[in-house]
Amino acid sequence: MLQIKNVNIFTEDHQFVPGEILVEGDRIASVKTQDSLSGFDIKDKEVIEIDGNGAYAIPGLIDTHIHGSVGYDFGDGTEEAVHEIAKYQASQGVLAFAPTTMTVPVEDLCHILETGASYKKKQDCLSPEDPERFRAADVIGFNMEGPFISKVKKGAQDEKYILPCDVGVARSFLEASDGLVKFIGIAPEDNEECFEEFIRELKGEVVISLAHTNANYEQANRAMEAGASRAVHLFNAMSPFTHRDTGVPGATFDHDQVWAELICDGFHVSGPAVRTVFKLGADRVVMVSDTMRAAGLGDGEYTLGGQAVEVRDHGAYMKGTNTIAASVTNLKDALKTTVKQLNIPLEQAVAAATENAAKSAGIYDEYGSLTAGKKAHILLLDDDLEPFRIIKDGQII
Repeated sequence: MLQIKNVNIFTEDHQFVPGEILVEGDRIASVKTQDSLSGFDIKDKEVIEIDGNGAYAIPGLIDTHIHGSVGYDFGDGTEEAVHEIAKYQASQGVLAFAPTTMTVPVEDLCHILETGASYKKKQDCLSPEDPERFRAADVIGFNMEGPFISKVKKGAQDEKYILPCDVGVARSFLEASDGLVKFIGIAPEDNEECFEEFIRELKGEVVISLAHTNANYEQANRAMEAGASRAVHLFNAMSPFTHRDTGVPGATFDHDQVWAELICDGFHVSGPAVRTVFKLGADRVVMVSDTMRAAGLGDGEYTLGGQAVEVRDHGAYMKGTNTIAASVTNLKDALKTTVKQLNIPLEQAVAAATENAAKSAGIYDEYGSLTAGKKAHILLLDDDLEPFRIIKDGQII
């Protein structure tokens, strides 16, 4: 049992309140604020006390859009790759994540998803005390950026594997993943004849995102009215927001049920744009990293979806171009950047990287807040927003 004392707890009403957290096994047993510190029943129990020294206590970070880290990519199609990514992410305070695919051949995507599902099944069978479990972030499902995207806004995706919307192909992905695909992206403008039917057919089984799309406002609006409920890395690889046609961003702002992924590394989206999005709907922002295999490493040449990428000056680009190719900034560092450089209130930034992420993935019953009964995934952050204690499944990493 852990008793975490002298911390400022991030509550479900988005405030930091002095208090204590009691952890039993892999679950949060109780949360007491300053006004109700009495009542912890810990008699005759072996208790490890952690003095937070006034630290911020927040839920473990949740990254719902991540391709890779430390030299590995989900697209490698191996359980080793998933595990190494999961270990690195946990070491950074990202305690749950959705490995994300690129646009590659359908048979390759099915293999990648089968491998990911196999890894998750084995992970779920591990005891919470097993180091292989608590030192690796939880896989919560998979995010598919392709293959139903736009050639105009393909970014770092390989054009030759882009396909029109196809319910049958999408169902093959769901079957290969054992139902673990959480998000599938589409570009409605390249699928005028079928995108609304595609969304209506699948929206009860998977979240439909607008991804790598040049859709105008009218097309994006129709997709969202049909049931699309997520915008993939808002502003990036997307139709622009202008005063005559606000494109996908404008449609996203107009629909309260749509979650907006946002890469807050200070590179993909400008500070004023980030602040605008938070002002228009902080409760719908889902902070994501979009990291590739170079995350946690240095400058150099790498691959992403089979294509050459060069990392220079903390940015990733398609080799020989200035086209942005994913990110190299993990979600912990993005959270810090969001608050320290982009001037977003800490409470809003934390919610975007925890609660909103969990709600958008349909896992808020287990993750995303410091609530009794939920998984004991807890970060203690110092004043510089660096984690000095990482607790996963009730174990100190």
